[in-house]
Amino acid sequence: MPKTATKVLLQWSNEDAADELISSDPTALLIGFCLDQQITVEHAFTGPLTIRQRLGTLDARELAKVDPGKLEAAFRERPAIHRFPASMAQRVQKMCAAITSEYGGDSAEIWNGASDGKDLYNRLRAIPGIGEVKARTIVKLVGQYWRPDLPDWQTQAPTWPTLADVRTKDERIAYQTKKRAHKARLRAEGKLK
Repeated sequence: MPKTATKVLLQWSNEDAADELISSDPTALLIGFCLDQQITVEHAFTGPLTIRQRLGTLDARELAKVDPGKLEAAFRERPAIHRFPASMAQRVQKMCAAITSEYGGDSAEIWNGASDGKDLYNRLRAIPGIGEVKARTIVKLVGQYWRPDLPDWQTQAPTWPTLADVRTKDERIAYQTKKRAHKARLRAEGKLK
């Protein structure tokens, strides 16, 4: 995070060390977002800590060049980092390769070098594993905590509740409860399978 950034602790996992890692290491945060699909938020954002424990690094340059079989084995080791270890190991490695080739391995440069909210959104969307909703959520996080001076970030930020609105464990639980209820309504209306 930038040196002038607001210090924020995102309590998105159930482990203090994992929360501290995603709150202080931009690559860990992005890997957590990459993993955040078809598993719980808590499990996704514990993933970066587990990767670092198993491989000894979260450096994007190192993860980009690690043997793919070794990375997949780290994802498969029990408890598995993700329910789809092979595909998610590949996705994380592609993410790290993009961060390495485009930003010299410095994930914070994605937002530190952005000229405005739209530029930041476009930079995030170009990173494998970061879709539209995740990109908008990250824009809001960056704008709120790390680059509040970034012009027009609000135009790219979501207007609906996201993880960017969550800092504490209680806020996370309330957010997840509302999200489950919303999805249940959509399923009942036949709008979501």
